[in-house]
Amino acid sequence: MRRNRVVYLILIIIVMILGLLSRKLDNLPVIVSLYAGDILWALMVFLIVDFVFNNKPILFNISIAIIFSYGIEISQLYHAPWIDSIRNTTLGGLILGFGFLWSDLICYTIGIFIGGIIESIFKRINTKR
Repeated sequence: MRRNRVVYLILIIIVMILGLLSRKLDNLPVIVSLYAGDILWALMVFLIVDFVFNNKPILFNISIAIIFSYGIEISQLYHAPWIDSIRNTTLGGLILGFGFLWSDLICYTIGIFIGGIIESIFKRINTKR
């Protein structure tokens, strides 16, 4: 299945905006403000992987997204001046994060699997046409 890159680019932008809003809005329930940003970050990673590898199977893209997301989280265990200076920038903090949390791995898994499930549903709908 070849994915439409324009659609995926639009979805990436929407998910990025939602993720940033989840960190900025103060009136969200606590559980949403704690975990939605990480789930949406992982969904964005999945969509970017789909964008880059637009003709690969869903399971391949899920695997790449999980490896990348877990790798970023595990890298947060490493603290050296050079990488912490990158993390202290806005973009560096959004991409690399600051500290390792087991809950982030769970959120990443949820976000990536949400993307995989939605893509599987759309794939089935499109093959029935």
